[in-house]
Amino acid sequence: MHSEKSFGETIRELRTERHLTLREVAEYLKIDTSMLGKIEKNNRKPTKQIIKDISNLFNISEDVLTVAHLSDTVAYTILEEELATEVLKVAEEKINYHNKTKANK
Repeated sequence: MHSEKSFGETIRELRTERHLTLREVAEYLKIDTSMLGKIEKNNRKPTKQIIKDISNLFNISEDVLTVAHLSDTVAYTILEEELATEVLKVAEEKINYHNKTKANK
């Protein structure tokens, strides 16, 4: 999976590579076709259950899909900010600090 692609683009690519229709995948996921279309267009966020079901359907790691989804969330939240790169660096430092303090407890 290419990390530069959005979650929705990735799902659409997986679906089309396997020659599945929106309807077929939506039925498997037990969601409306329109909801799947919105997820593929990045207009709707998938639930954890949808991510899990997609991973099962396409035999792809749930972790890989979760990272794709969460990285979209972060990227699109700060995309228009001038300091986006700096924000990501500081966020990474905070995560590392949090993980270290959590490990020391």
